[in-house]
Amino acid sequence: MTSDDKVARAAELIRAGRLVAFPTETVYGLGANALDPDAVARIFAAKGRPRTSPLIVHVDSIEMARTLASHWSDAAELLARRYWPGPLTLVVPKRPLVPDIVTAGLPTVGLRMPAHPLALELIRAAGVPIAAPSANRFTELSPTAAAHIPEALADYTLDGGAARVGIESTVLSLVEAPELLRPGVISITELEALIGPITQAAEPVEGAHASPGMHVRHYRPATPLFLDTVRREGRGIVLRMGQEMPADPRSFAAALYETLHRLDAQSLDWIAIEPPPDTPEWAGILDRLRRAAG
Repeated sequence: MTSDDKVARAAELIRAGRLVAFPTETVYGLGANALDPDAVARIFAAKGRPRTSPLIVHVDSIEMARTLASHWSDAAELLARRYWPGPLTLVVPKRPLVPDIVTAGLPTVGLRMPAHPLALELIRAAGVPIAAPSANRFTELSPTAAAHIPEALADYTLDGGAARVGIESTVLSLVEAPELLRPGVISITELEALIGPITQAAEPVEGAHASPGMHVRHYRPATPLFLDTVRREGRGIVLRMGQEMPADPRSFAAALYETLHRLDAQSLDWIAIEPPPDTPEWAGILDRLRRAAG
């Protein structure tokens, strides 16, 4: 089957209300027609994901994003033109055609145009926006390759090779004053250079979350993970920056989940990772590591 045939098959399944795992530049997503509440409900059931955690809706253009937003600000236009397609999700007021199940009942929706060519081909072939969290069980390690996706999670998987970014997108709310909901490889410093001051969201206490990825425990490998360089009893490994892990943030992000998946397969008793610097360019990685370590 050719690549075009595979995309056509995946698009057919999306239109039929089924679940398709597909590649993006960040991680693999578990996608469904974002405008079909029953299809979206299958995502939550398959992942074991609480409905208080909203889904990001993937679009193929700024024009498609505007059809889902009840207000598209100048800041949204500026950021989308600068970073899309790419690892930035913009949270904006939603139109009524976006089902409440997608947004955890909130009047806002997270929109992103992914940079992987297969993801864009899939959205265009399906003819609908695609709601997609990461293609894993809820709170577990995100997949950056098709082989990482749990068996039978999706009805079909598009294999697009390794994800080059390696961690989930930066999520920025533009509903009122700009607010960083989830850090990623696009730093708050970069974003502020374009649109001015940005506040950082507090951790949610209860109820619907403004963004995915805000649970205290998330992104967890099966092996216990520690954010230090302490050697423990049993079989384990210490990952140090500039040695076992890259010393620059973009390369570290690209390697992180793949490394943890590989180490999970070795039946270790523990994994320890040297904490990266607490600086804006490392914020997305430090966020994932802190939640993974619980």
